[in-house]
Amino acid sequence: MAKWGQGDPRWIVEEREDGTNVNNWHWTERDATSWSKRKLREFLVGIIVENEAGRCQISELKQVEGIIQESGAKHKGLIEIPNLSEENEVDDTEVNVSKKKGDGDILKDLMKTEGTTKVREALGNYLKALKTEFTVGMILPTKATTQELTVKRKLSENTFQGSSPVSLGVRIPTVALHMTEMFDTAVEQLYSIFTVKDLVQKFSKSPAILEAEKGGKFQMFDGNVTGEYMELLTNRKIVMKWRCRNWPEEHYATVALNFVPTPGQTELQLDCKGVPVCKEENMKFCWKQQHFEEIKGLLQLTTLSG
Repeated sequence: MAKWGQGDPRWIVEEREDGTNVNNWHWTERDATSWSKRKLREFLVGIIVENEAGRCQISELKQVEGIIQESGAKHKGLIEIPNLSEENEVDDTEVNVSKKKGDGDILKDLMKTEGTTKVREALGNYLKALKTEFTVGMILPTKATTQELTVKRKLSENTFQGSSPVSLGVRIPTVALHMTEMFDTAVEQLYSIFTVKDLVQKFSKSPAILEAEKGGKFQMFDGNVTGEYMELLTNRKIVMKWRCRNWPEEHYATVALNFVPTPGQTELQLDCKGVPVCKEENMKFCWKQQHFEEIKGLLQLTTLSG
């Protein structure tokens, strides 16, 4: 036991001039709610599992709520994580999958097996980020450590003196996508579906914000897709900065839409660069199912009502 007036590093908290909490000796509380919601949305929303029966995708973060899709029919389900703690092994985390009785039971079983595995992987990534990102600055160095870091910093500065500035950042592995789709409509009508707010809201079945001009912003699918128009050539081409909410912060892909008129139809050519590798399948699903198929459905309704 340390004697009164004698410093024992095992027991005595080292004094600092700034009076801060060294090595987290005193209990530190910090609200992680907002940060956790953002990180859990980043890691969980967009998870996809599929087999010959269909596809399951987590589409929204509440507790965690998603949509299960089977042969064109949608079945809402719920994934609930009643208790998540960094003190426990993530493989032991309870993940409950439920849905209303009826169709979709096969996909419920898929989500319980492969889906649960992917959810736990995502939770593991969240817990790592909690320890490495959120706690930055909570555990402060002692005076000795501070002095050592100062010396290292000075050595580092001397080493780089006279050299060119170095750009620091995180490199995100990306892929490029190319997709084509034929639509039974004139090029003018298809172009308007991507640039007229009312039509965007109809095919996306959600509120949208649209400023269809160079530098104009857009927001679709309840804010899950956002971006900016970079180039618009009427009835010919649209180029956009484009991102999903669950992508790494401030990371955008470049999406180019080329409208090619053909007899009685319009061919839409999509070229996309900068899609995070881990979101490639998500991106394909988003454009194929949530854009192309929904637009075709809207065109059919327009034809019938006309």
